[in-house]
Amino acid sequence: MTRLATAFAKGRPALVCFVTAGDPTPDATPAILDALVAGGADVIELGMPFTDPMADGPAIQSANIRSLAAGTRTADVLRIATGFRGRHPDVPLVLMGYANPMVRRGAAWFAQAAAAAGVDGVICVDIPPEEDDALGVQLREQGIAAIRLATPTTDAARLPRVLEGAGGFLYYVSVAGITGKQQAVQASIDDAVARLKAATDLPIAVGFGVRTPEQAANIARVADGVVVGSAIVEIVAQHGANAAGPVQTYIESLAAAIAAASKEPA
Repeated sequence: MTRLATAFAKGRPALVCFVTAGDPTPDATPAILDALVAGGADVIELGMPFTDPMADGPAIQSANIRSLAAGTRTADVLRIATGFRGRHPDVPLVLMGYANPMVRRGAAWFAQAAAAAGVDGVICVDIPPEEDDALGVQLREQGIAAIRLATPTTDAARLPRVLEGAGGFLYYVSVAGITGKQQAVQASIDDAVARLKAATDLPIAVGFGVRTPEQAANIARVADGVVVGSAIVEIVAQHGANAAGPVQTYIESLAAAIAAASKEPA
């Protein structure tokens, strides 16, 4: 089994945690990643900073600005990923970001570099499934999952195209908007997860707007994974280079809520 498959086969929903590489600095990121793992994160999403993160809300936008101001480049992201893989050989690592940093030196180059760094999956927000040959083909050739996004507007006609060539897990974006600003009504998440599960065997992870242990637990009752990003990034913004401790404490609260929800009788 791949690292991603193993993470979603633990008998409980996986906790998927996002931070921006290089925020507040490239040298500070490894300790924050280690805190995510220590707190109970099952999958790590490492954001690649970009000047125009159009799907992200103010928290992650600001994280991108801080990271770029600190001089973070693609080489730094890959170095951080390589170091993470050395310290955590069994924890899945996913790069998440936008097409420009990923393909500007060529999709094949990026896929090979990501594979060499020990990356398990890539989420590229702004390359649609219809343009899979822009990056997805090259990722799969290197054994990297091309993780796709589904949204509330992904209808039955388009969903098969989204799933074609997808791997790792399906990331359900639970709101039609930017990260961190709102959370979907739980009933709509329940309905969407049921619809997606009927269409694919990939694990379904739900994100956008998840902040509290209660929200994480509610999603864990129906989904295979819970994705948390903006709330973690806000802790990094508040504590800077000293964020590792507060981040770990927060992740522990989410992990405990997910574990408790998974033990509830069906």
